[in-house]
Amino acid sequence: MPLFLHRLPWPPAAPLVLAGACNPPPKTSTALHRSWSSSSSAFPRPLHPCGAERVEGSSSFDPATFEADRVRLDAEARAAMASTASLAEEGGGDPKTWKWRIRKRIWDLMEAEDIARNPRPVHHRIPNFAGAATAADSLGKLEVFQKAQCVKVNPDSPQKQVRFLTLTGGKKLLTPQPRLRTGFFSVLESQMLSSDSIMEACTSVGAAKYGRPISLDDKINVDLIVIGSVAVDPRTGARLGKGEGFAELEYGMLRHMGAIDDTTMVVTSVHDKQLVDDIPVENLLVHDVPVDIICTPTQVIFTNSTIPKPQGIYWEKLSPEKLGQIRILRELKKRIERDTGQMLPCGPSETLPPTAQRRL
Repeated sequence: MPLFLHRLPWPPAAPLVLAGACNPPPKTSTALHRSWSSSSSAFPRPLHPCGAERVEGSSSFDPATFEADRVRLDAEARAAMASTASLAEEGGGDPKTWKWRIRKRIWDLMEAEDIARNPRPVHHRIPNFAGAATAADSLGKLEVFQKAQCVKVNPDSPQKQVRFLTLTGGKKLLTPQPRLRTGFFSVLESQMLSSDSIMEACTSVGAAKYGRPISLDDKINVDLIVIGSVAVDPRTGARLGKGEGFAELEYGMLRHMGAIDDTTMVVTSVHDKQLVDDIPVENLLVHDVPVDIICTPTQVIFTNSTIPKPQGIYWEKLSPEKLGQIRILRELKKRIERDTGQMLPCGPSETLPPTAQRRL
């Protein structure tokens, strides 16, 4: 049985909205600083995104194969999410039905009002939007971004400019392998790249091509997390992603590594039309990640969120099917069980549509 089902409601603090604002309220505590170094790992070496062990200086990476594989898996995942959303809309006792209704409303609105930008349609994606670069530029002016040395950014299209600003700003860019399907995270730094390759490095293919894979044993300190969203409530910081749960898993793994803590700010960039007021905080789950700052093309919002941030990986929420999709999680689970001598809990089984099955 799950140990945690829902959070209890609490009175949300009023958000602070500043047009063009750049400086968040001061922190009351500071994050622990850790050195960036590799240590001996109990895990296998990080794998090349195409499945082969990556060797320094190797030219075996095939961008065309990687991109074809990524596009195929994206299409399969979107089909799986569409099936899940359809089942939720039909009822079936899915407690997350309300999330799919909000997502669909936002996706439909963005397409109907031509706010959406390629890749389209934006359904079952972190949607790209008109003004994404402007929102990213506002994010880049935030004091927390300017002071950050290492920024974790999601790999989706609307945050491409954020990844560019991270690299050109002399910061470390930490970005996940798409759906964590063969690896974990890749780290990129501007000195690893030529001036001609920086833009390419901001894409999923480029991050895999130029990035240095890391393992769960790397000692890192992440100063800021940039996360994609489908909808976000500026009053509470409550956020909805596209429904796969990878942002939550990535957050939980970074928390397990000690790379982040409660003081690590979480920022999202969205269109103003993605701001909503009907995400019920009392229905959020313990692993849902709230945001501290929202950047849109027209404003910067400090949510003053009081929603607790996840403390790690909630194994009792992970179905055997979901765990089976992600090798890095299976390896972590085995190590924790080996080190503690105790079996970790497992979430209830779920039926994944055939298109969601991915061989890792």
